[in-house]
Amino acid sequence: MTPVELLTLALKEDIGRGDLFSKVATSKDITVKIVSKSEGILAGVEYIKEFKSIDPAIKIEFLKNDSDKLKVGDTICLIKGDRNKILSYERVILNLLQHCSGIATNTYEYKKLLKGYNLKLLDTRKTRPALRELEKYAVRCGGGVNHRLGLDDCLMLKDTHVATIENLKEFMDEVRKEIPWTSKVEIECESFEQVKRASEAGADIIMCDNMNYNQIKEVVAFRDKNYPHILLEASGNITKENLIDYAKTGVDAVSSGSLIHQATWIDFSMRVKK
Repeated sequence: MTPVELLTLALKEDIGRGDLFSKVATSKDITVKIVSKSEGILAGVEYIKEFKSIDPAIKIEFLKNDSDKLKVGDTICLIKGDRNKILSYERVILNLLQHCSGIATNTYEYKKLLKGYNLKLLDTRKTRPALRELEKYAVRCGGGVNHRLGLDDCLMLKDTHVATIENLKEFMDEVRKEIPWTSKVEIECESFEQVKRASEAGADIIMCDNMNYNQIKEVVAFRDKNYPHILLEASGNITKENLIDYAKTGVDAVSSGSLIHQATWIDFSMRVKK
């Protein structure tokens, strides 16, 4: 969903048949500012900038950019225009910025813990319906890296897929004939035996799903000796508390849905300038 499409749907949801305030209040030019009431990482600016396509009469001047660090009291942007329109747009603008900034801030806190470790911090497809591009954009603003956007840009064989496949090697041979040459195949594994099977079948990436640290270290040693071209990803209940332990195993990446679904909104407020 494009930024304009998202903004259009959000405004339709909030305004409905018409803002009742606008039915009784006369037009009046005002200037408002959005102020941060929390510390964090800003995200969502590039989406809100697209208000110029929704209503060119509303002028938004951003004083901060996506990925900027925010302090309490920082002014994020100034908005000028008709009060009825600005006040009708207020909640949509705040909701989007707060939601995105919460994800970016949460991701940044994970990323800080990984300082000194050479591995990727990945998000997942555990996103809110229709908001995937928005939420994954926010992850990037916080310093994370996007995993696949959907089922069409990388073939991941999860445990449910593998359970339906009788001969993994034969299946992989067919896969290579059908998917683009540039597309990678990732196979989810929960044991060392599954890792061996996936490696022999020709996986490009292996996900060590819900394995303990010692199991993953064993997988890393096996990969390094026999299949150095295979990338290893650790996933499953990865939190800020155990992130470093996974980083120490030697995997190439860790992925966590909590970057998005456990993020807490950053507190912003719109204030009318006198």
